[in-house]
Amino acid sequence: MLLELNIKDFAIIDNLHLRLDREFNVFTGETGAGKSIIIDAVNALLGGKIGAEFVRAGCERATVEGIFSLDALSTPDIQRQEAEELAYAAASTAHTIFEAFENAENGYARHTHNVDANSADARLALASLLQEYDITPEGDQLILSRDIFRSGRTVARINGRAMSQQILQHVASWLVDIHGQSEHMSLLRPDQHINFLDRYAELLPLREELGKKVTEWRNARKTLQTLQQSKHDQDRRAEFLRFEIEEIEKASIRPGEDEELEAERRVLNNAERLRELCTLIYGSIKGADIGGDELNPALDQLRVAQRSLSELVRLDNTMAEYEENLAEAIYQLEDVAASISSYETDIEDNPLRLAEIEERLDLLARLRRKYGATIEEVLQRAAEDQAELEQIVNSDETILKLQQQDSQFRREIGEIAQQLSQRRQEVASYLAAAMEAQLNDLNMRRARFQVEIMQNPDSHGVPASLNGGPEQNYACDQTGIDRVQFLIAPNPGEPFKPLTKIASGGETSRLMLALKTILAGADATPTLIFDEIDSGISGRSGQVVGEKLWQLTHNHQVICITHLPQIAAFADTHYNVSKHIIEDRTVTVVTELRPEQRSKEIAHIMGGSVTELSMKSAEEMLSRTQQWKEDRIHNLSG
Repeated sequence: MLLELNIKDFAIIDNLHLRLDREFNVFTGETGAGKSIIIDAVNALLGGKIGAEFVRAGCERATVEGIFSLDALSTPDIQRQEAEELAYAAASTAHTIFEAFENAENGYARHTHNVDANSADARLALASLLQEYDITPEGDQLILSRDIFRSGRTVARINGRAMSQQILQHVASWLVDIHGQSEHMSLLRPDQHINFLDRYAELLPLREELGKKVTEWRNARKTLQTLQQSKHDQDRRAEFLRFEIEEIEKASIRPGEDEELEAERRVLNNAERLRELCTLIYGSIKGADIGGDELNPALDQLRVAQRSLSELVRLDNTMAEYEENLAEAIYQLEDVAASISSYETDIEDNPLRLAEIEERLDLLARLRRKYGATIEEVLQRAAEDQAELEQIVNSDETILKLQQQDSQFRREIGEIAQQLSQRRQEVASYLAAAMEAQLNDLNMRRARFQVEIMQNPDSHGVPASLNGGPEQNYACDQTGIDRVQFLIAPNPGEPFKPLTKIASGGETSRLMLALKTILAGADATPTLIFDEIDSGISGRSGQVVGEKLWQLTHNHQVICITHLPQIAAFADTHYNVSKHIIEDRTVTVVTELRPEQRSKEIAHIMGGSVTELSMKSAEEMLSRTQQWKEDRIHNLSG
């Protein structure tokens, strides 16, 4: 839900701060006052394309910031009468009135369940998306911002961190849906239609089961296709693997061997120097004549010190502990001299062993260059080669097993996909009938709506029997075998066309409103924005549009720009957008209207000039609307 909107130096808006209501927000004002500029700013905030022409004259950059709450919108139970009305609208597809009442029961249960289920699905999906992009909400809030610079460069941020425009779009698509701007009209994206239908039909759990099966099937098929490469390629690969395995095994290498050989080589290469060091160490401790230099034995000096210390202790026993320490030091020094003497005896020149080590190290280096950076990696390479070789050797048996597995997967997936398709066919007619009833309310009488469900035959697909027909193989993905698209015939005599082919403007907006009303529980987008939805509709239709927009606030925040007083009267929060000249600059000002100001604004919209008669009419309209809303709330709570 959009809590706050801040716009700075954007077009003719210098500095605008809005706190928005969680329910129905309406913006009214004269044409050209800047209402659509606010929508342009929100569109920029959601990652839409935006140019430097939107930077206010004389400024270096424009900034748009929105604070969004991630708390789930309240989802009170939908009025039972509404569910019954939907079923009655679909009664033309039922054989008896009793079946229609049964549809009412099922529609009510399905709809109220979907409101909560879809909100939960959306929260989980959004949480997963935020985790993927390492975005941490601050107190269950996200702050989205977009800077547009005079150079044309833009910078997007989420909670203060710079993000790509694509990430901003991805995250924002879960937060706001703008009707009137094609980038954010999710119901005009054919790939989304199957999701709406499945949510409406309560098929998401079954579809999730199908998706897991399809993923397993694809992985098995990938392995099967790899094994089914030409026999020549497999033979060549097997020969290559055998060569690698034989070369590594023939070397009989073991972990750490290279380090041990390096240490032994250092000793052999420095044998003479090691002996010299041993002689010097031993002589320093025990005494010796080295190169004509007489070395005073350290032990002799320490024994003199030991005798002196012993006499000292006899005179003053407080130094007794040091006598023991000195005796221990003399003992350790004698042990060092003995070890050095033994070590020196073992040192020998061995050119043959040194040559063997050099040859072995050279072999290990060649293996590391070919198969891995370390001995461990070389051994791992041999193990992997052996596993792949065994797979190739046993490929015939494995291929047969995978083919049987593939057949089983196709059969199991086909059964689930067939269930999904049958259920979609059943629900599609109810959705179409309810949609036509909504369009009739919105002054699109005799408009026809259809849910097109098609399948693509594929000899490598999954088997299914549809509508009692013979079993056939169909292409299948994680949503099943169906390709769903919403179609509309706005006028009698016209053929059905995809929603994407419908003309923009008021007709499209009313169509979107009707779909939103029917699929309110299926659409988990918390904030819906309708830009001038009243274009081309009469005041009588405006009353119905206002009712439907307000009803959407049961589980959505709704923001609407309108010119019709009938719609504006339903606002929970009403804003006036006006244009002023301040210090020779044009600026847009947005004012939240108090109750008495609302009456004046409604009167102004109704007749242009505000008179005593128009004020009275406006007050009556607001009073009737308020009473209607209170009655509706009472019915819902009852």
